Parts: sequence; structure tokens; C-alpha cells
Amino acid sequence: MSTTVHNRPGLPTRSGNPPLTRAHNPHQQLDQTAPTILQETLWARMVTLDGVIVGRSSVSLADTRALHLRPADAGGPAEAFLAGTEFAHLHGSADGSLHMCLPTEVVAEAITRGWAELHPMARQRFLPATVVMVYGPRDTDELKITWRLVRASYQFARGARGSDTQPVDN
Repeated sequence: MSTTVHNRPGLPTRSGNPPLTRAHNPHQQLDQTAPTILQETLWARMVTLDGVIVGRSSVSLADTRALHLRPADAGGPAEAFLAGTEFAHLHGSADGSLHMCLPTEVVAEAITRGWAELHPMARQRFLPATVVMVYGPRDTDELKITWRLVRASYQFARGARGSDTQPVDN
């Protein structure tokens, strides 16, 4: 089944308590770590996004894998990017969380529904309020939600709006 992600992905509420995270840089998820198989499944999906260049993160630890858009595809606003054309990255296997940029209305919903938190530097207003940590998926149902958020970040970075958005697998 497919739905279209517009500005509001219609997220369910994440079960349980949020994971513990480091309140400063490096901003990391400290417990409830995503199983490695789910991290790799998510990464395998992430690298298939059209126009994505896989590389090192410009802003994170060495074991972080990042998604950059080809410059010609990077049509989103400046606040859709972590640095350069990097719009999302997946932290190393001991962590499994992601940093990404999301439209402000999606940020609000992701935080309210328990899927994400603002980056500490965004809380201090050193980074845009579009920069969030999305918690690593604990199971295949959560993987589907995390994938939807990655796709929302991708569409934000591309500058997709309304009918320009692409179908997203549930």
C-alpha cells in the first residue's frame, strides 16, 4: 500500500518511553538501539533514492553514513540540509539513530508522536529547528515509520511540494 507524504505524514504514536540520548555533541542515542539488521535494511532503502550520493557525513562521527543530493537535485531551502547537500545521515551500528532535516510541521508531529527530538544545537538555536534526531527503529513496524520520515526529509531537500511528492511505502 502507498500513501503520499505531503507536509504531514500522519504518524502513529511511538510506543514506550523515548530512548536516552546525549544532550550535547556528539548527539547520540544511548539505549533502545535499532537491531543491526533493521539498520542495514533501512540503509539499503535509503541508498536507492533518486539523485542521492552516498558518502561520509560532513557533520558527524566517522562511522556515520550520509545521504547527499546531487547539486542539481538539491532544490530545497537551506534549512533542508545538515551541511552542503547532506540532508540525512545514519549513525554507526552502536547507535542506529538518524539526523535529518524535516519541514517544521513534520518536526512538530514527529516530536509530539515520540519518533524524534530536536538536535541540541537546534534547541539552542545554533541550527535550524528543522534538524532532528529520529530514533532508530526497534522493529519492522517502526522501520516503516522511520522510512517515511527519511522520505519526507528527502522530499524536503529536493524542494518537493504538493503534487511533486512521491509515493511512500507504509
